[in-house]
Amino acid sequence: MSIDGFTDVWNRLFDAQPDPPPLLVLLTGLAALAVVLTRLPWRIGRNAITIAHEGGHALAALLTGRRLHGIRLHSDTSGLTLSAGRPSGPGMAFTLLAGYLAPSLIGLAGAWLLGGNRITLLLWIAVVLLLAMLVMIRNAFGVVSIVVTTAVVFGVSWFAGPQVQAVFAYTGVWFLLIGGIRPVGELQTLRRRGRMPASDADQLAGVTFLPAIFWVGLFGLVNLLALGVGTSLLAGAHLANLDLPF
Repeated sequence: MSIDGFTDVWNRLFDAQPDPPPLLVLLTGLAALAVVLTRLPWRIGRNAITIAHEGGHALAALLTGRRLHGIRLHSDTSGLTLSAGRPSGPGMAFTLLAGYLAPSLIGLAGAWLLGGNRITLLLWIAVVLLLAMLVMIRNAFGVVSIVVTTAVVFGVSWFAGPQVQAVFAYTGVWFLLIGGIRPVGELQTLRRRGRMPASDADQLAGVTFLPAIFWVGLFGLVNLLALGVGTSLLAGAHLANLDLPF
């Protein structure tokens, strides 16, 4: 690559994009909310939440010195991350804790980048993270899911114009922030019916002195806080300038 070509890519990555129209910020948030609240779109979109969830487990395992054996993503939107190490202690607890928090915290980091209008940079970081995760995928559906998702994000980041990139990025970040909350409610519903005896919350109860319901509550509280802060980052300045007819 020539110096001019490298400079062009560098500028494309790190230059701030134009401010999106306030209405775009509002409508992408409403679109993400509609996906989370409706059955079929949520069934499809939940795969992105699962990717973030299992990626959170994997990153936490690596950060705490556990040996990461692989990640599996399933067509029913469930997933599994396998790591080896001490079956108890802070490392295990942190690894278990990270899953349900990861989508909302990734969404919060994305909101921070979008607050600085670093839309292309956000998309390229997503591509890098997805490619890093691909190395650890251990089943065919997981490989297809990651490859397709990576191709879509890269295609938008490289070929789409600023407005399309903005729509895609804002919708994705809103979806992570809002969609990170629903699985916590689903978790508790399944636990109450006795259908998830080995959930992350129950495993946390087994390696700590705190009951599973405490961890479910913590998941929900952190994700709600992430949504609140993320909303402020995404919408605060933009929606203040929105001229609504009421």
